[in-house]
Amino acid sequence: MTKILISADMEGATGVTWPADCLPGTPEWQRCRHLFTSDVNAAIRGFFDGGADEVVVNEAHMTMRNLLLEKLDDRVAMLTGRHKELSMVEGVQRGDVDGIAFVGYHTGAGDEGVLAHTYLGNSITGVFVDGTRASEGLLNSLVVAEFGTPVVLVTGDDRTCADARGYAPDAPAVAVKDYVSRYAAVCRTPGRTAADIRAAAARAAALAVRHEPAAPRLRTVEVEFDAEHLAGAATTVPGVTQTGPRRVSYDAPSMVAGIRCFKAVTTLVSAAVEEWYG
Repeated sequence: MTKILISADMEGATGVTWPADCLPGTPEWQRCRHLFTSDVNAAIRGFFDGGADEVVVNEAHMTMRNLLLEKLDDRVAMLTGRHKELSMVEGVQRGDVDGIAFVGYHTGAGDEGVLAHTYLGNSITGVFVDGTRASEGLLNSLVVAEFGTPVVLVTGDDRTCADARGYAPDAPAVAVKDYVSRYAAVCRTPGRTAADIRAAAARAAALAVRHEPAAPRLRTVEVEFDAEHLAGAATTVPGVTQTGPRRVSYDAPSMVAGIRCFKAVTTLVSAAVEEWYG
């Protein structure tokens, strides 16, 4: 029995290039929900084409209520809604996921890429794990490795695919658009991207083989902000210390613990952001 978990984010979906495209409640978001759902459906169908027995989708964008459940392939189940222990990779901790796909992903804060960011749309200018700048893809890959689950597929813009080569070099990576600026891209049509994602997922299914979980080890996580008061707000979290005017650091005994602390930091920082001056 092969079980695949799809972690579905929206900024890296087909046609999405502008904040309103993925901001819940806007007319643009309503339109792009269909494009997002098309990408996820293509991955689902490809995994089943490749021999997967079970596919579960975990909604991973903002409110985590963006995919159109009624349009998804009937063979899947979807986990939707917020406030999940492992957020974007919720479900992997059950220990029965053979492979995970990062669909609709994007590059991290401080890097080139369409709608590049890490967790917060703004405020964070860089996240570093053991000195390496980390995207959400890299962060989540370190988390799932501690459960023995490999990353088997990544989709997003071309810069996201390049980023994925650093943390999942064997996984097929599908570019649905090419970066021009943070808010512009050369986009492929949904018919073409659906075909590309489906074909890649069919190949990726063979990579879904659980391995020995990576041994948890001490991780140093640093977060850099665009304003000094946000670093101060972050230190409200126990164990987080300010190391510079706009930078904080903390140590975690594992990446699972590291991502949980990171969630707490981003929650507090969000509450400290003011409308006009950040």
